[in-house]
Amino acid sequence: MKSTLITTVVSAALGLSVSAASADNFNLRIGSGHPPGVVYAGLMQSYFQPELIKRVAERTDHTITFVEGYSGSIVKVTEVLEGVQDGIIDIGGMCFCFEASNLPLHAFQVMLPFGTMDPTVSLKTAQDVYKKVPYLQNVFEEKFNQKLLARIADGGYNLGTSFAWDKLADLKGQKIAGAGLNLNWLAYGGVTPVQSSLATAYTEMKTHVYEGWIMFPSAWVNLKLYEPGPFYTLIGFGSMTWHGLTINMETYNSLPEDVQAILLEVAADFEEQTGSVNKDRYAKDVATLRDTITVTEIDPSVREDWGKSLAEWPQKMAAELDAQGLPASEVLKLTMEAAESNGYTWPVRYNIK
Repeated sequence: MKSTLITTVVSAALGLSVSAASADNFNLRIGSGHPPGVVYAGLMQSYFQPELIKRVAERTDHTITFVEGYSGSIVKVTEVLEGVQDGIIDIGGMCFCFEASNLPLHAFQVMLPFGTMDPTVSLKTAQDVYKKVPYLQNVFEEKFNQKLLARIADGGYNLGTSFAWDKLADLKGQKIAGAGLNLNWLAYGGVTPVQSSLATAYTEMKTHVYEGWIMFPSAWVNLKLYEPGPFYTLIGFGSMTWHGLTINMETYNSLPEDVQAILLEVAADFEEQTGSVNKDRYAKDVATLRDTITVTEIDPSVREDWGKSLAEWPQKMAAELDAQGLPASEVLKLTMEAAESNGYTWPVRYNIK
């Protein structure tokens, strides 16, 4: 009888433990160095978070809550990868442009400028390449203690400036800002590149640290860059899928399997949203800019000339990264082929050996 009573108590205790574990609340720290005015960060806040909260509540006994850290309030734009790796934040949204030493190949679409301006095509192209090159996904877990949840497409890049221009020669000697590898688009075109970030863009444009930015129209609208930069030129550098959403591996492994499955599902939907929302927003933001400042569509010959000035750079990047043991030539070739398979025709088709 005593043995039975002990067994009953232990069983009850175990039952309570399982019950408590099956109804946990998971409090996740999420953040980005970028403000929610940047489309992907806004979608993290307005789509990813509420959708994960809702689906977990509807389909499990668990709940999710978030502590937000956008606009660099926990980690700056250059600190997100390390912040997720060290568990300072659980989930982070980042631009690979700020990880040139850790993730030099992940900005591969930037190495092929004047690609598609359609974010949905850019995203599909990146998805095709990631499927064929497992390194691009696996390196996050193998080297940086985090899991890549979603690739993030940007709106198409153009050039906003404080002055009017209509040919490449007009930009010679002008200081124009960019981030990471896209500074090469400027340098090879004979323009003076300045490394910067959106967090300081308005002030630096206003105080003439530089006179323009390689930037998608949503940022020109949402961050009011049209005030110091009243000229926006549709040159079509391309839509780049070179951001990512990651989760710390300890955090991920601490989640029950049903929550993990929902997390991956929501992240996949979020990934698609970055393409479709950016595509929709692009047209709306360009229309807003047309009503506010001077918007010019560049002559296709200028775009082609600029592309030709960059003709040797993709091969140079491929050779440098191949020498580091990275599959760069393979990735760049696959990217051009995947873009074409998704209906894109390159104005200048780069030669990768």
